[in-house]
Amino acid sequence: MRRYGTAGRYLLLCAVWGTAFMATDVGLADLPAVPFAAVRFDVAAALLFVAVVASGADLRPRTRDDYVYVLVGGALIIGAHHAFLFAGQRYVTGGVAAVLLGLVPVVTPALTRLVSTDEEFTAATALGVALGFVGVVIIADPDPANVADSVLGVSLVLASALAFAVAAVVTHSRSPSMPFLATQAWMMAIGAVVLHAAVFALPGQSFAAAAWTPSALAAVAYLSAVAGVGGFLLYFTLLDDLGPIEMSFIEYVIPVFAALAGWLALGQAVTPATVGGFAFILAGFVAAKWRALRGLF
Repeated sequence: MRRYGTAGRYLLLCAVWGTAFMATDVGLADLPAVPFAAVRFDVAAALLFVAVVASGADLRPRTRDDYVYVLVGGALIIGAHHAFLFAGQRYVTGGVAAVLLGLVPVVTPALTRLVSTDEEFTAATALGVALGFVGVVIIADPDPANVADSVLGVSLVLASALAFAVAAVVTHSRSPSMPFLATQAWMMAIGAVVLHAAVFALPGQSFAAAAWTPSALAAVAYLSAVAGVGGFLLYFTLLDDLGPIEMSFIEYVIPVFAALAGWLALGQAVTPATVGGFAFILAGFVAAKWRALRGLF
């Protein structure tokens, strides 16, 4: 019975994070990308700090690992990752963006092996990275009528995947002393600060250009409360049950929900190039983690 409950929570998380790409597409119709991301994490951070205070958990960073974890995680996983992702979704659909983020579990072990003396950069890792980037090239498949936008969109989402992977490598060996809820609250608050700074640094990202329509407000609410707070809490409870290898498969289930939600709600088509690129990225993941995956069966 516990197995079915875990499977249900896993699929629920895939659905929540998959539909988040569709919600992002909805919000981007009325909101500049970076202000949209900043407000999303303003709300999410506030909700998490309320939850931490209500639970009576310790809120203060105390150790070096606490500070590195929340600063790097906040600046890269929340700030840079979402700035690039939201900006990229102005040019590619949520379904394509979700597929491209499948590079995260392909690139992360490669980066870990490059920076850690305890890890070996194997031929399987190199093959996985190569297959993954072939998938990116296939997905990019620029429309002759819109080459610049297609390439720019794929490049921005790829940058978001790399920001996430770099943060995962840097925080890999850190053991924060704070409760999980507190680390997430601080990460989201720091990420929101980074995003607000980016609003002032980047052209065309002013809050003055935002149109706070009902659909835009609904997108912010969904991304903050459901995909943000609810999704991250669900993710880390599942991580304890399943471990990092099995949880990394989520990157290959999320695109299914993202494509389905985009098609049903927004009429977005899934192209053969997206499907073909997804197959190469999945093959890259299997190649890069073949040894670990073989141990699961």
